[in-house]
Amino acid sequence: MSEALERLTARVRACRICVEKPLGRPLPHEPRPVLLPSSTARILLASQAPGTKVHLSGMPFTDASGDRLRSWLGVTSEEFYDTDKFAIVPMGFCFPGQDAKGADLPPRRECAPAWRAELMALMPQIDLVLTIGGYAQSWHMGTARQSSLTETVRNWRAIWDAPAGPTVLPLPHPSWRNTGWLKKNPWFEMDLLPFLRSEIRYRLG
Repeated sequence: MSEALERLTARVRACRICVEKPLGRPLPHEPRPVLLPSSTARILLASQAPGTKVHLSGMPFTDASGDRLRSWLGVTSEEFYDTDKFAIVPMGFCFPGQDAKGADLPPRRECAPAWRAELMALMPQIDLVLTIGGYAQSWHMGTARQSSLTETVRNWRAIWDAPAGPTVLPLPHPSWRNTGWLKKNPWFEMDLLPFLRSEIRYRLG
């Protein structure tokens, strides 16, 4: 990791903005920012926010969602956590808490405006951004994002062919809550995932 990115990462991991200067209600627990930026990885996983297990472990995707995501990518855990291969920078760095039904709340609104542009500027080598979920798609894709996540992911070929910036590929969140979505949209596993795995292998050499 470059010295500049290492310094910025240390600042992010010490961040308490969601407690000390929150937008709305403060984070209901002690902040624990989770991210794995990289100065060498070509692939960025732009995910949502940590869940309960990741909040405890301090490492991204140490849960069932991570198992499914690694299966989608066709990579081992060793490859996935190798920061020479993957950068993992969620939209919200801390576990946001849960709603009354036990579902995770959206990523904290403070994180992306405070840190994301600066982090991206220090990772110019990224040439593939996997946008996982609607919040990441809104930030990284702008007007290319459709009115729904399903339409955005279904439009992946046109998004892939867009000429500007790093190549972007939209994905649904790998949460177990999206199992029904996967059953309703078999084209995702039949068409998009084989293409994704081939592009991952190409970039991993």
